[in-house]
Amino acid sequence: MSGLNPNEIRVAGTGRVLVAKLGSTVPADTTAGWGASWVDLGYTSTDGIKFTKKDKIDPVDTWQSVSAARFVYSDRDLTLKFALMQLNEDTLPFFFGGDHVTETSAGSKVYKYEVGSTPKVDERMLGIEFADGDAIKYRFVIHRGQVTETDELALTRTAAIKLGVTFTALAKDDTAPLATLLMSDPAYTTAAV
Repeated sequence: MSGLNPNEIRVAGTGRVLVAKLGSTVPADTTAGWGASWVDLGYTSTDGIKFTKKDKIDPVDTWQSVSAARFVYSDRDLTLKFALMQLNEDTLPFFFGGDHVTETSAGSKVYKYEVGSTPKVDERMLGIEFADGDAIKYRFVIHRGQVTETDELALTRTAAIKLGVTFTALAKDDTAPLATLLMSDPAYTTAAV
């Protein structure tokens, strides 16, 4: 609905970040469970999640005009930036780029994670869910992507450790979407404009 409507203002009050192996089933709506293949990455910082969509548009210049005659899309970047606040067997490999946390010896309760000397491809699916009150829920799914940038890891006496990441969507093919947004929200309608 166009025009001024305060009932269409959304606040992402609470939410969560989930990851899954490529090809995992995506919930069909906002009420279905995520499924066993999806892992909740736990607490994130109060900064929440920052979405960025950047399209690179190149102008086609002509001799006959000082203005571009048309534009050609040459690139699309879709990224999500957030900071994880829990350290565990799911978040550490997500931050550092794959592999696994292992126990040094059976029953030792001492664990290790080895950061590889060369980067590895660590493609995953990413799910974001947030609610605004009890009736409105959004789910955002990137079908294929990976962590492309990490923030510096600060170990200080006065603040919690944060695993800051930038997750970038990757195309599956030209027919599949980079991401899917599911909304349980009365603000949307399928009526033609």
